[in-house]
Amino acid sequence: GHYISVDTSYEGEKAVLSSPELYSEEWSCVRLIYQIATTSETSPDPARLNLYLRQEGESFDRLLWSAKEPSDSWLIASLDLTNSTKKYKIVLEGEMRQDKSASIAVFEIKITPGYCIECDFEENHLCGFVNRWNPNVNWFVGGGNIRNSQSILPKDHTLNSELGHYMYVDSVYVKHFQEVAQLISPKTTAPMSGCLSFYYQFKLESSIVFTVYLRDTSGFYEEIWKTDSALSADWVLAEVDFNAPYPMEVIFEVAFNSAKGGYVALDDISFSPVYCSNQTGMTPFNPAEAGCNFEEDLCNFYQDDKDGPGWSRVKVKRNVYRAGDHTTGFGYYLLANTKFTSQPGYLGRLYGPTLPGNLQFCLRFYYALYGFFKMSGTLAVYIFEENHVVQEKIWSVLDSPKGVWTQAEISFKKPMPCKV
Repeated sequence: GHYISVDTSYEGEKAVLSSPELYSEEWSCVRLIYQIATTSETSPDPARLNLYLRQEGESFDRLLWSAKEPSDSWLIASLDLTNSTKKYKIVLEGEMRQDKSASIAVFEIKITPGYCIECDFEENHLCGFVNRWNPNVNWFVGGGNIRNSQSILPKDHTLNSELGHYMYVDSVYVKHFQEVAQLISPKTTAPMSGCLSFYYQFKLESSIVFTVYLRDTSGFYEEIWKTDSALSADWVLAEVDFNAPYPMEVIFEVAFNSAKGGYVALDDISFSPVYCSNQTGMTPFNPAEAGCNFEEDLCNFYQDDKDGPGWSRVKVKRNVYRAGDHTTGFGYYLLANTKFTSQPGYLGRLYGPTLPGNLQFCLRFYYALYGFFKMSGTLAVYIFEENHVVQEKIWSVLDSPKGVWTQAEISFKKPMPCKV
């Protein structure tokens, strides 16, 4: 077969390969099979392969992906292209940098309709899904030509025949208690939420735990699905609500407790931007609805009457002695602890809307303080877990009053739904 590589005889800074003009209103997936090879052990300025999206009418190219890790074999990158009404080009850029011994090659570039985390395992690159190697248990490709494969099932799900392919993991070589096999999807490269579905079947001789996790770039695992051990010798459809506001991998993990555990097979992973649990009225969470600039009203924030007089929505004329609001200088903001409300033991509480569990949030707000003598705990932020059972202080003000707007940023993640 043929591939294309950067010509190093030419002393240019960059080699650029541009696609023809492309157009796709549907979500699509770009797959790139590439290799960066080098003979130098460590280069301070390694060679790099970049992939840009050049959209019609835009004056700059958007970097979608970049790689500089050398490898001994071909690698696969999968990149989500969100639906757009604009024409675009894909631009590949090879940069040799200081590493004169490097070579950059591309074997295949392929654009397919659909999402990169979808796969029916009929192509030999397995859509960029990879098995995390373990000496004893691993995911293998089953099906196809029976004579050549360790096929454990008579038929796959896609073609419903012995020629179709699927992934499977078998307990035959399990040596230790709780041996784990992981099949890892390509990383999402665009925010997406909806319904992730797949077909599976398993033969259970002793306990098998089959779990699906999301893993973010910092390595945090979030369990989104677990099999109930109802036996079925046929393909079963599993559906799970999926929310990836930042880059994530989907991990299909099987844990065995003994060599007589049995097997798990997996096929036809697909995704729809509509949540599976639509009948329960679940709507995707929109972070914009959890914020407020108080220009019109309190948005989704509220006060509890039993906390006493709390925050007032006010508007002041800006002058030398006082700033206006932070949004425009002439608008509304919230004011607490004025001379009318500050009795001893005074408390002004403002509750935010309910936030879903298991998402990483960044809370940003601006505050200004006037005329306090003791600062500790003057202004504090608490997280209330649902039902107001658990209350946790996540921030309190430390600096002295300056009478100017000061920004605070706090990030937090809770397993349960919560309120600020």
